[in-house]
Amino acid sequence: MKLKIQRLPHNRILPEYKTKGAAGMDLSAAIKEPILLKPLDRALIPTGIKIELESGYEAQIRPRSGLSIKHGITLVNCVGTIDEDYRGEVCIPVINLSNEEYTIMPDERVAQMVISKVDKPKIEVVAELSPTERNEGGFGSTGTN
Repeated sequence: MKLKIQRLPHNRILPEYKTKGAAGMDLSAAIKEPILLKPLDRALIPTGIKIELESGYEAQIRPRSGLSIKHGITLVNCVGTIDEDYRGEVCIPVINLSNEEYTIMPDERVAQMVISKVDKPKIEVVAELSPTERNEGGFGSTGTN
């Protein structure tokens, strides 16, 4: 599988896997000035890259766990999907869920990108689904432990 990356003029840091076993490559903020996020503020952070995925793949944009747990910075859409036919700049929709202000600095790693295979099942409309032990139970129906 090959990922083609077009580097835009405002990009200074290409995506990279920080460790040999990393599933996601880090994406950095391609910004000239810091961006202040007050509590519950949202911002769209450019990465300075465009990508071309092979047919049958998607790019998943995910939060960085350190930013999430230490500072409450996560993604507005939780996990974002970049479809194989999208050719625009990859941008990161961040939100500050903490009670404190947070400043995103130029070149700061703000998210990670995971490339995944996409299966497209044939849809079959049926009158009923097969029963299970759980059936329609959801939202805590299996207990807390």
